[in-house]
Amino acid sequence: MKFDNIIIGGGLSGLTCGIKLAEQGKKCAIVSSGQSAIHFFSGSFDLLGKVNGEEVTNPLESMKFLPQQHPYQRVGLENIERLTDEALHLLIRAGLSFTGKADRNHYTLTPMGVMKPTWLTLNDFTSFDQKDSFPWKKAVILNFSGFLDFHTLFIKDGLKKFDINAQIKNVSMKQFEAIRKNPSEMRSTNIAKEFDKGNAIEEFAQKANLLSEGFDVVILPAVFGLFNKSVADQLKEKINKPVLLLPAIPPSVPGIRSQITLRERFQELGGTYLLGDNVEEGIFEDGRLLEIRTNNHGDIKFEADQFILASGSFYSKGIVATHDKLYEPIFGLDIDGDNNREEWFDEKFFNDQAFMRYGVKTDENFRALMNGEPVQNLFVAGSVLGGANPLKEGSGAGISLLTSLHAAEQILK
Repeated sequence: MKFDNIIIGGGLSGLTCGIKLAEQGKKCAIVSSGQSAIHFFSGSFDLLGKVNGEEVTNPLESMKFLPQQHPYQRVGLENIERLTDEALHLLIRAGLSFTGKADRNHYTLTPMGVMKPTWLTLNDFTSFDQKDSFPWKKAVILNFSGFLDFHTLFIKDGLKKFDINAQIKNVSMKQFEAIRKNPSEMRSTNIAKEFDKGNAIEEFAQKANLLSEGFDVVILPAVFGLFNKSVADQLKEKINKPVLLLPAIPPSVPGIRSQITLRERFQELGGTYLLGDNVEEGIFEDGRLLEIRTNNHGDIKFEADQFILASGSFYSKGIVATHDKLYEPIFGLDIDGDNNREEWFDEKFFNDQAFMRYGVKTDENFRALMNGEPVQNLFVAGSVLGGANPLKEGSGAGISLLTSLHAAEQILK
């Protein structure tokens, strides 16, 4: 099978790159092993939250203080503002609606009751301009009886510093009795599917209105609508008080819904999405990747003019660590990381961990290096790149989006 471009990895990075290329008329395929980091989506995409441990207000301005090996620096700060605008419009064209600006972080309330700086927030969620204030004085935190993935006590304790009077109440509904019998089935996605059917919204809204009497705001877990994008909006219209949705423990309903939306956009543009498949090997010749073979397609070879590796970091097994080595498991590409295991991590868990900055080595055009030489038609994007600690910086989604768009631009030149 022959394509213009083949992307390895079907998460945020791979889908962004695939959509960008498909919008330009390229025949593209994405090979996706399955679950990606977007299933941990909190409702917001971060661009840059901290530099050297200090919280930043203007991500674009603060990027100049990042080290030269950081992906943002390598993309080029002169390109970043343009790419952030392009990323937002790509997401909007796909059917996702966000609030936020690249030159000023806003804040969202986390499931721990802490205000966190971020870049783009889905319109399902509530964004705040200030970190140290909360616009309501009395809050009711509603949870589903038997739902253990929404930690209401953490939220209540976190709101104390805002001098908020918060109370926790549980909602019982007949629709959820069956899945409550097995605690492993009382998960976010199963609750969301019940609301997708449409017959639970009215009853839940009535109960929420009754339980929220005397309160200023209703706080709920973000478990409304897995496939139906309108459920959260319908619910907000039926509840008489402002509604504040907070993420629950993954799998993330908004994350899965966002990935489905992006995948549908890619396929509408003519893209081929190979779900549940893994790239087993690649055939190289004269510094180029000629073809790949996948686990599900046996002897069928996939050829392309250009390839993009967007396979993720350690979580997605885009990079693998054993007791004695680090390696990229598909092609054996060069890794920018220390081979001495003792240097991989700090024994103090909350310190900056070196392994978080490890990734595939590339040249200045984001082409992968193999044995020190660039593979001419294999580009790298997303968290499989090295040079950043997304967890400490609050930069993961931004790196995925912007490096993918940058890689696509290199291909389209």
